[in-house]
Amino acid sequence: MPTWPYPFWIAHRGAGTLAPENTRAAIREGARHGFRMCEFDVRCARDGMPFLLHDPTLDRTTDGRGPVEALDWPALAERVAGRWHSPAYAGEPIPTLAEVAAICRELGLCCNVEIKTGPGDAERSGALIARAASSLWRSVEPPPLLSSFDPLALAAAMQAAPELPRALLVNAPAPGWLERIASLRCVSLHVSHRHVDGDLIEAAHAAGCRVLAYTVNDEASAGRLIDAGIDGLFTDALQRLGPMAAVNRRRPVRPDSAR
Repeated sequence: MPTWPYPFWIAHRGAGTLAPENTRAAIREGARHGFRMCEFDVRCARDGMPFLLHDPTLDRTTDGRGPVEALDWPALAERVAGRWHSPAYAGEPIPTLAEVAAICRELGLCCNVEIKTGPGDAERSGALIARAASSLWRSVEPPPLLSSFDPLALAAAMQAAPELPRALLVNAPAPGWLERIASLRCVSLHVSHRHVDGDLIEAAHAAGCRVLAYTVNDEASAGRLIDAGIDGLFTDALQRLGPMAAVNRRRPVRPDSAR
């Protein structure tokens, strides 16, 4: 297989639980804890603006209410996305993909851009987000890794920005997963850690595909997956796992240099 250019440890939604997810503050906090790669979720506003938010509604992580699919970016820009987390982040806004890309370039961070979609919006979102990522990270190596649970979004991303690597997100691999990643020309399969074992990793590697596991927040799970040959781990537990926590571990965790 080609050399894997991405760091082993990936900060989930920017900084796990240490900062409000999918915000500029989270990206900086993850980097402060030694992570060289971050994952975040991107949606498109009604007017096509790519912005960071996990849920299809504003309710959980902002001061707004209701679905995001009916709102243009100017309305979304008025919402704040940090008050739910802690008073220190009370004024943290919802960021655009462009704002987060600038921070990642500034800090030299690798990125996993997860494409989120709404009903009937997969192809539009996949294409818009892929084109935006291609432009925002032009000439950056390694390029952002695009991932999605929605194969239609990945297919649209492949058509819009074929030069960007893609990853299929699944809870557990269903029959035909090898054919699916081949048809989408995916470089990696991202799977819930509960459904990853050595056989899956071996099959993926034989097909030239890497396997990354989410979301790993304890040493026992991390150790099992590392022993099985996993290629990368997403974590919320930045203080217990990851680069800066390695010196405090009883058992060693494979460093990025071994990937």
